[in-house]
Amino acid sequence: MKKRVVIVDDHRLFRVGLRQLLEGRGFEVVGEAGDGAEAVRVVRQKKPDLVLMDLMMPGMGGLEATRLMKAEFPDLPVVVLTASEDEADLFEAVKSGAQGYLLKSYDPETVIELLEAAAEGQAALTPTLAAKILAEFSRLGDRRPGGRREAAEPELVEPLTTREREVLELVVAGASNKEIARRLYVTENTVKYHLKNILQKLHAHNRAQVVAFALRYGLVKPQEGGTT
Repeated sequence: MKKRVVIVDDHRLFRVGLRQLLEGRGFEVVGEAGDGAEAVRVVRQKKPDLVLMDLMMPGMGGLEATRLMKAEFPDLPVVVLTASEDEADLFEAVKSGAQGYLLKSYDPETVIELLEAAAEGQAALTPTLAAKILAEFSRLGDRRPGGRREAAEPELVEPLTTREREVLELVVAGASNKEIARRLYVTENTVKYHLKNILQKLHAHNRAQVVAFALRYGLVKPQEGGTT
């Protein structure tokens, strides 16, 4: 079944080109919007499977629109597609609930590959941007006055199981569901089950927020490089 997409960008010509790219790769574009407020209305009407969100738009911007969408539709993947390479925008997008962060300078194959990952519930981030997020959130604990770190781990209503921590470590390392299943000798459905439980326990909406939370509170240690 084709994934139903809403495109949000204030440049109509860009939306036309992106629509052609997506529809040529098996996606179904069910709506477009030129600003954040219009995007929220279109999403409510169309109930898409995925939203591509620009950041800088007149009126309501992409970050505010993302927060509103995630509050109303917590399971909806919102992927930022922007020209901004500012790390502050990247971090704020993740904090706002974005499933991924793509640059308009990426080649079409990279964009499609990452959007397909987002549609399957994975983080739509290149290794370079993922590394920036890991580094940022692993440093946050050192930024309090006096250099004191915050509590290593918050009190969870229901603690993570040993297997959930194993899955979490691999998610933080950037592994896909398929890779996690191979590494832990389980099925991909089992991995998805554990991820669902992890999301619920950490009160997170997506993998990017799980990574941020895990490193922020020291649930796992950041690893050098990715999976093998």
